[in-house]
Amino acid sequence: MEDKKNFGFGTQIRKSPFFDSTVKWGATGFSVYNHMYIPRDFGNPEQNFWNLVNKAILCDVSVERQVEITGPDAYKFIQLLTPRDLSKLSIGQCKYVLIVNNEGGILNDPVLLRLGENHFWLSLGDSDILLWAQGVAINSGLNVKVVEPDVSPLQLQGPNSSKIMQKLFGESILDLKYYWLRELELDGIPLVISRTGWSSELGYEIYLRDGSKGNLLWEKIMSTGKEFDLQPGHTSSIRRIEGAMLSYHADADINTNPYELGLDRLVSLDTNINFVGKNSLRKIKENGIKRKQVGLILDCEPLERPNTTFWKIYKNKNEIGKVTSAVYSPRLKKNIALAMISIEEADIGNVLDVEKSFSMIKATVVNKPFYDPKKKIATAKI
Repeated sequence: MEDKKNFGFGTQIRKSPFFDSTVKWGATGFSVYNHMYIPRDFGNPEQNFWNLVNKAILCDVSVERQVEITGPDAYKFIQLLTPRDLSKLSIGQCKYVLIVNNEGGILNDPVLLRLGENHFWLSLGDSDILLWAQGVAINSGLNVKVVEPDVSPLQLQGPNSSKIMQKLFGESILDLKYYWLRELELDGIPLVISRTGWSSELGYEIYLRDGSKGNLLWEKIMSTGKEFDLQPGHTSSIRRIEGAMLSYHADADINTNPYELGLDRLVSLDTNINFVGKNSLRKIKENGIKRKQVGLILDCEPLERPNTTFWKIYKNKNEIGKVTSAVYSPRLKKNIALAMISIEEADIGNVLDVEKSFSMIKATVVNKPFYDPKKKIATAKI
């Protein structure tokens, strides 16, 4: 146990406030994300998937670092950072947003939380948006403060998550609507609770506001969840890809624009608001896109694990794109994938060739998401 606790590559990769608890509860593998360790393996990824969709799992996602924006001009500044119109964003509400550069390339796709009139958090995917935001602030002429606060989220996801939350916080927590937040305490531990998550399942994110209480909070939740068969877990690549949820650096990067991903709804060109990249995004829309994200069904033996490289895609021996995320879904009993391909080849039903491990396999373009396309599970009224 002592050897596991001392696992690491040095102090430049940070451990989360829940690190010791995740090791105690069976984490056997970690990756690095936002300069931190994230648990990636509790023994069986398929069992982790079934625990998520049938029961509930608790995941350490402290790697979702927060960029906190405060000050008299915080609202103006956050609107400058994102092309999504925030004029109807209420205090206590969350929004899925994009951060783009001046050329319209995606830098990240965080969840934005509004805690006050001029108090915001950006809950990040894998990126250095803190540095970007601080750089934009310097030349913005706006009175804002941009910092990384002492905030570390957990995800409690799955059909039993609402029962566990009710046991922890009382019946009133069931009134919390999808993509809204609430500031609460649990036995003196300061928290922000949002009905969000990276699973496409019913779930909550629990933002710890005091890093010294990490292991205490983890144990309280696991103890309370025991009667509801709560399991320690990790974010599920299977469920993420079923739901066609983006993983930054895999399915999107600085060379990807929102229109290629079908995220037009997150770009507000027809408003008076000013944001970084607006002119470039307007030109991209006017000129049209040359490639597009699609779903694929891969015709091969069940994949043993998600892809760790981009697989080239061909049509008539011409390279037309790449597979960005692929996995075997035990529920659908199919190999499913997200891919970025030439728009001329993006028609549903088109059959393509994918180069995988020095061999060619057939792939068919299909609609995405692959499961629950209307997100009825995640958005269900409790």
